[in-house]
Amino acid sequence: TYPTIPCVGRGNKRVSVRRGWLTSFLTVAVSFLALSVGAPQSVADESGAFLPASPVIVSTVPPNGDVNPYGVAFVPDGFNRGLGSLQTGDILVSNFNSSNGFQGTGTTIVRIPASGGSVTTFFTATPSAPGAIGDGLSIALAVLRKGFVLVGSVPSSDGTTGTSGPGGLLVINNAGQLVNTITDSTINGPWDMTVQDNGDHVIAFVSSVFAGTVVRLDLSVGSNSVTLAKKTVIASGYQNRPDPVAFVVGPTGLVYRADEDELFVASTEDNAVYMIQHAAKATKSGGKGKVIYRDNAHLHGPLGMAEAPNGNLLVANSDVINGDPNQPSEIVEFTTEGEFVKQLSVDPAQGGSFGLAVRVKDKTAIFAAVNDNTASLDIWTLPISEE
Repeated sequence: TYPTIPCVGRGNKRVSVRRGWLTSFLTVAVSFLALSVGAPQSVADESGAFLPASPVIVSTVPPNGDVNPYGVAFVPDGFNRGLGSLQTGDILVSNFNSSNGFQGTGTTIVRIPASGGSVTTFFTATPSAPGAIGDGLSIALAVLRKGFVLVGSVPSSDGTTGTSGPGGLLVINNAGQLVNTITDSTINGPWDMTVQDNGDHVIAFVSSVFAGTVVRLDLSVGSNSVTLAKKTVIASGYQNRPDPVAFVVGPTGLVYRADEDELFVASTEDNAVYMIQHAAKATKSGGKGKVIYRDNAHLHGPLGMAEAPNGNLLVANSDVINGDPNQPSEIVEFTTEGEFVKQLSVDPAQGGSFGLAVRVKDKTAIFAAVNDNTASLDIWTLPISEE
């Protein structure tokens, strides 16, 4: 079971938390399908929604005081643990801010063990200079089965985009050690990422927030490092700009369906979700792609995105675009046909939602989403039963 500990928000302000596991669950049903990438399962309440009710809350603040958790990733089945501490089902969370609250200066990834125990620091970057690669660990976070963790770095020396460089991807081994970095002119502010993990060969789709593009990276995975073999910008034209509150807004959340070779892109400034066809085969940019969800009533600057087991998409709202104080920090569930299903709030104040991830194993669905306002992770556990 995942631990539940007191949460410490920005400025070390202590907030109350729910102790213990959920006392009740929504009624859910499932028709079991293959667990391969892109094969959605049906997990829904009576209304057809996946989004659940109350979570367990876990602090993501490491000993160095980093806050503003961004990326969320589960350690996958078949992970090569080696001599490291990571195990299948663990949750990793990347931090974008340091303890002083400056954006783009966080350097840590924390580990929330699936088997219980304390939250620990899995990785701490040691950049050579302020604003260097290794600062500002973004929502771009992925765990590869061969034993590596990839995380985006969007660094800043003073918490503004004025001192930010293009950043890059850090490659970390299963023991929490930096082994190499991946940089390229097409990786310009790696804001989010999703991967198709084929073992020795990984396809990584990365949203470059400063360029308003999505780049496909073909990566070679060896025993000691991950290297860039080929890069292709497959989507472009997304609106992007610096923002004094959100640091930067632009293309963010990515979901890839391998069976259909479709990539879904949540673009914050455009306030819409797009779909790119033939994402793994494209040889050039196809523009923004097709709009599949534009809903000013429920979208308020979409950020991180994940696929629910029922095939719906889940997207976090930044509240920077089209903000509504009556709908703060919402996560929205919608179909790929553009139909709104349900929403839930992770915090009563605006600006709390960002990264999220879903894991399905056996008869359990686990949904994890960060709350930036309290520097914590909300974890929902839903039982799955056969119809």
